[in-house]
Amino acid sequence: MAFLQQRGGYRKLRVYKVTEVIYDITQCFTRRFLQKGDRTIDQMVQAARSGKQNIAEGSAASTTSRETEIKLTNVAKASLEELLIDYEDYLRVRKLQLWDSSHPRYPAVREYARSQRILQEYSSLMERLSDEELANLCITLIHQASVMLQRLIERQQEQFLNEGGIREQMTRARLDHRTPRK
Repeated sequence: MAFLQQRGGYRKLRVYKVTEVIYDITQCFTRRFLQKGDRTIDQMVQAARSGKQNIAEGSAASTTSRETEIKLTNVAKASLEELLIDYEDYLRVRKLQLWDSSHPRYPAVREYARSQRILQEYSSLMERLSDEELANLCITLIHQASVMLQRLIERQQEQFLNEGGIREQMTRARLDHRTPRK
């Protein structure tokens, strides 16, 4: 009788797919717009990678540790926050525009980032967009991923409250195993 629920399935999560796009865009962005040898390149790429990888690692760990799952999901969120600041710094230092809700292009980029199309089309856009356009697209994706990760953390907390941790599950399984069936 198995008492551990096999988890995983992170590749199906919209947030994981979006963090893959963020990682790919960041790779392209740093290659195209930052000078070789700039320490920011490694920082941005590692933050984007951490955002994606910690979702996967947390999902894999969730079979035996809800605590680790929640912590790693939060690390993913924190890594994306770090990356967000790098993109905002890039725009500010170069006196490029950050597309907030008052910018005329913001509603369109926001809707595009929320659509399924972004997952299929982003690779063809990466080489065509300007640094301002690509940075703002990635900033928008990071904001959306951050919201999704917060919701995921809330779901993970709810699952912990409902199901307990590994020790509670093991104790329940052992007690159930010992209880004679009628």
